[in-house]
Amino acid sequence: MIIFPAIDLKEGHCVRLKLGDMDQATVFNENPGAQAKAFQDQGFEWLHVVDLDGAFAGESRNGAAVDSILAATTNPVQLGGGIRTLAHIESWLDKGIARVILGTVALRDPALVREACKRYPDRIAVGIDAKGGKVAVEGWAETSELTAIELAKQFEDAGVAALIYTDIDRDGVLKGLNIPSTLELAHAVTIPVIASGGLAGIEDIERLIQPDCDILEGAISGRALYDGRLEPAEALALIKKSREGLA
Repeated sequence: MIIFPAIDLKEGHCVRLKLGDMDQATVFNENPGAQAKAFQDQGFEWLHVVDLDGAFAGESRNGAAVDSILAATTNPVQLGGGIRTLAHIESWLDKGIARVILGTVALRDPALVREACKRYPDRIAVGIDAKGGKVAVEGWAETSELTAIELAKQFEDAGVAALIYTDIDRDGVLKGLNIPSTLELAHAVTIPVIASGGLAGIEDIERLIQPDCDILEGAISGRALYDGRLEPAEALALIKKSREGLA
C-alpha cells in the first residue's frame, strides 16, 4: 500500500480544490519544490502532481513549478493535467517524470494511450475521474456517458501501469475514500488501481490496510495532509506494520 501525497498546481502554487471547483482553491504552499522536499523528508516514497491549469487548458501550464519539484526531490513523480499528445508525454518523461497520467485523452483518443504504453512500458497511467459514476473530463468540467469500469476495460490489455480512480463527489471535502466503488473497479480489471478523492484521516489508512484492499496499489492524500488531519508518521508507521505482518 503506497500513500501518494498530492501536489495540485494552480498558477504555480500548491492548492487544494473543493469538489474540483477551480473557484474554490485554497493555497497551502507557494513553493512547490519545498513542498515536494517536505513530503520526501516525512518518509513518503512517491509524489502525485496535477497541473490543474493544464487540465482545463489542454496543455501544460505549470511547467516551471513541475521542474522545481523534480529538482527538489529524488522520489518518483507521477504527473497529470493537460498532457494530450505523444510529444508532451515524451517531453515529461525525458525531464524525469516517472509516470505520466492521461485523463481526458484516455476518453477522447484511447488509441493514443495504447501507443504511449507501447513506447513507454510501465510509465503510463490512466486517470479515471468519476462524478455520479460517470467519467468526467476537461478538468472535470464535462461529464460523459461512460462509466469508470467501461473506460477502464478499454485498456485491459494495453499495458497501462495503473488506474487512478477519483470520486469527484468526495474530492477535497474529507468525506473518506469511496472504497466500495474503488474495489469494484479493481475487481473488474487486472490493472493496478490507486484510490483518490476524500481521504480524510487515519481511519482511511486503517481501512486501506484491511485484507480486501490488498488488491489496491495505494491511495492519494491531499487536503488531509495539508491541514493536519492525517499525521504522516502515524500513517506510514501503520502501513509499515501492515507490510511486516504480510511478510
